[in-house]
Amino acid sequence: MPFQSTTAHLDTGSFGPSASLDSFPIGASDCEFGFPDHGLPAYLGGKLRAFITGAAGFIGSTLADRLLAAGHEVVGYDNFSTGQEPFVATALANSRYRLVRADLLDLDSLRSAMAGSEVVFHLAANADVRFGTDHPRRDLEQNTIATWNVLESMRNEGIRRIAFSSTGSVYGEAKVIPTPEDCAFPVQTSLYGASKVAAEGLIQAYCEGFGMQACIFRFVSIMGERYTHGHVFDFYKQLLEHPDELRVLGNGTQRKSYLYVQDCVDAILLALERATAPVSIFNLGTDEYCQVNESIQWICDRLGFHPKRVYTGGDRGWIGDNPFIFLDCSRIRALGWQPKLTIQQSVVRTVEYLQSNLELLAAR
Repeated sequence: MPFQSTTAHLDTGSFGPSASLDSFPIGASDCEFGFPDHGLPAYLGGKLRAFITGAAGFIGSTLADRLLAAGHEVVGYDNFSTGQEPFVATALANSRYRLVRADLLDLDSLRSAMAGSEVVFHLAANADVRFGTDHPRRDLEQNTIATWNVLESMRNEGIRRIAFSSTGSVYGEAKVIPTPEDCAFPVQTSLYGASKVAAEGLIQAYCEGFGMQACIFRFVSIMGERYTHGHVFDFYKQLLEHPDELRVLGNGTQRKSYLYVQDCVDAILLALERATAPVSIFNLGTDEYCQVNESIQWICDRLGFHPKRVYTGGDRGWIGDNPFIFLDCSRIRALGWQPKLTIQQSVVRTVEYLQSNLELLAAR
């Protein structure tokens, strides 16, 4: 029987036409990875002094390259616990980039490194939802306490603007699908999600108490070049080791949404410029979702494998795994943003990147 796609879409026609990001002048070179040139939106024409936590990570290094290509100054901060040296190679060749190798729990180092910056992109986090219960303190330290350290350093250095990477996991198992930003939070189902809820609360309180301005982004899972963590990585690594069999956590019918990394960066930069409230919260995702089984099929089709699928069973893969994630992203779309790639395109592009960068499999 031919494979039947069950990918679902959210009808966004009622939101009106969105301004095309293709109209923005080119500010970043994407030719290094062979993906479409998204450029840097024109509204960041003034030169910034940006501070990025998690600068050697997947999203942080991508953001740094985009900002540098547009002429901004960037200080990257990373302890390289999961960051990758090759991801900062291009930035390090730029005289407007400075890399600080230190931990966010080192408050003195953080404050010193942040001095003179105008905006903070706080992207560093422990994002390992699956193994959160194996080391409960890690989410507290790396997500919540680290965020307090960032905010305290900003307060002491007089920095007012922050962009924060939160997560769709804060919604737990939402009762409203697609889930809007003002949906009531249910009982938290993961330590990761709980730590991000706490971090969001701290940011909101600092904005109220110290006159800061924040954009909080609740991501779905991000895909694309420099991806080193998640289901595509795990499945690809399995298939290289034993192409005839693939172990799948759960029953494969979990429904998830994904977003391409360059589309994610586009949204962050757009919101940072156009949001005017002291605290603005945005869901970031596509207007579709897919089953895990569909993603497996796309991966296998790209690799030319036909493995037997062995399911562990149940409607979720681990404690805290939400069997259905689908966010309402009409708020960010109302600013003129729209993703360029579909979920299938972003998954396939991620596989292609991993095929070209096999050394990452050994690094994680």
